[in-house]
Amino acid sequence: MSQLNKTPLYDLHVELGGKMVPFAGYDMPVQYPLGVKKEHIHTRDHAGLFDVSHMGQVILKGKNAAAALEKLVPVDIIGLPAGKQRYALFTNENGGIMDDLMVTNYGDHLYVVVNAACKEQDIAHMRANLGEDVELEVLDDRALVALQGPEAALALSRICPAVNDMVFMDSRHIAIDGVDCFVSRSGYTGEDGYEISIPSAETERLCRLFLEQPEIELIGLGARDSLRLESGLCLYGHDLDQTTTPIEGSLIWAISKNRRADGERAGGFPGADKIFDQIANKNYTRKRVGLLAKGKAPIREGAELVNTDGVKIGEVTSGSFGPTVGVPVAMGYVATEYAALDTEVYAVVRGKELPMVVSKAPFIEQRYYRG
Repeated sequence: MSQLNKTPLYDLHVELGGKMVPFAGYDMPVQYPLGVKKEHIHTRDHAGLFDVSHMGQVILKGKNAAAALEKLVPVDIIGLPAGKQRYALFTNENGGIMDDLMVTNYGDHLYVVVNAACKEQDIAHMRANLGEDVELEVLDDRALVALQGPEAALALSRICPAVNDMVFMDSRHIAIDGVDCFVSRSGYTGEDGYEISIPSAETERLCRLFLEQPEIELIGLGARDSLRLESGLCLYGHDLDQTTTPIEGSLIWAISKNRRADGERAGGFPGADKIFDQIANKNYTRKRVGLLAKGKAPIREGAELVNTDGVKIGEVTSGSFGPTVGVPVAMGYVATEYAALDTEVYAVVRGKELPMVVSKAPFIEQRYYRG
């Protein structure tokens, strides 16, 4: 077995009782002594601190960096205002999703965050396709943490008042306790909060300072998964993959209007023709949907979905008990004729057909701070 990577917070996780598990090539905390359910609820009620240093962080420089990156994604990068962040998708020639990512315009450079399991592939993809006049720098010397929850702003502004007047998707270079950080008001829980890129050498010290605030607890991967699932947010490699287009994945909102077939910078990204055909002609056979269980048994990833006649119509791609919702929640793919809200379907669990209903995702109200 190959050696697992460790984030700059590894020693702190172990010291504070983190249960460490392999994840995307890293030794990561799945939970702490508080336990997954209490960590989840604490984040929804107060504020949770997550180590997401396994993600890939990249800087792109050069006057054509935005135009070059825009050729790889169905998203408006050229028009992204300075100090703002945007969700994007790398697509392949068949319109499939290679990864989802976040892009920030910092004025003289772009800052890109990619998923841990895809970062080598994504960096190679950018190096091969951005062109020689775009300089790509991998930030191996920075950690990344997320501070999420309704009291995140209260807690962080006590240390750094400058974060208080940011709104959802704002990004800034801010000194926190004398340390140069990249801070965005965003996250992966459906709650208000921040993602903070910190020089590796200062990460543990700053995180200890964060944890001195009474609102903040360390939160592991287990609760991160249940929080994002309740919020209807996809996990790449589970809910999205290279065989799934943004339209099948219910991500049409992520395709910028000016990059669509009738937009002023239409197409020009991999798989555009197939994606435009799916938008115009509904030329696809399956769709990602939210699913609420009618019973209490958890429905896990990989469970087959069937109709009332027991015929397979799809599969669950993410499933968990939703501590905030109070019932098992899931998302998955169903044949398009079963994708309408309130359609009853059945998940096959240990030979039993358990009723579920196609539901709107997010399953909770998202509480991003928009000012």
